[in-house]
Amino acid sequence: MKKVRITQIKSGIGRHKRQKATLVALGFKRMHQSLEVEMSPAVAGMVEAVKHLLKIEEL
Repeated sequence: MKKVRITQIKSGIGRHKRQKATLVALGFKRMHQSLEVEMSPAVAGMVEAVKHLLKIEEL
């Protein structure tokens, strides 16, 4: 599996409850936080659901 760096670039404030929950499930606690994750099918689905709030870089 490939690794990617995902960074939260937009706030979850004012978003639907499911989108907020997805950010928490990915592990985000604050804005501009970056995480390096293995791109499994489960993670890919979560990233796709909130891709408008994230910046994604391949490593």
